[in-house]
Amino acid sequence: MIVAAARAAVGTPFRLHGRDVRQGLDCVGLAALALRCAAPDGYRLRTGDAAAVASQLRAAGLAEVADAAPGDLLLCRSGPGQLHLAIRCAQGIIHADAVARRVVERPGPIPWPVLSSWRKQEDD
Repeated sequence: MIVAAARAAVGTPFRLHGRDVRQGLDCVGLAALALRCAAPDGYRLRTGDAAAVASQLRAAGLAEVADAAPGDLLLCRSGPGQLHLAIRCAQGIIHADAVARRVVERPGPIPWPVLSSWRKQEDD
């Protein structure tokens, strides 16, 4: 269901701090939409603080996992001082691409270093 929700957003315009498919999404908004969890606001476009992001992911109910599977959230380093979130799918990733200016599904290998992988915990 997570991959299907992310895939349904493919083509949505990119918008920094975007949280709505009608207005646009960024990588955090796409993750929140697909995982059905709250998304933080007010973050900077550039941050290198992966530990702070990991803490926020734990607070949102995600658990770090060793091997990513389809539907897991990937925390990547997309550039110097820049972190990026993507949803793992069987063929590659689905992410909000600032260069393409939209949410895209990218087949093949992940183009950035993956810092950690996160899985939504099952509801009790």
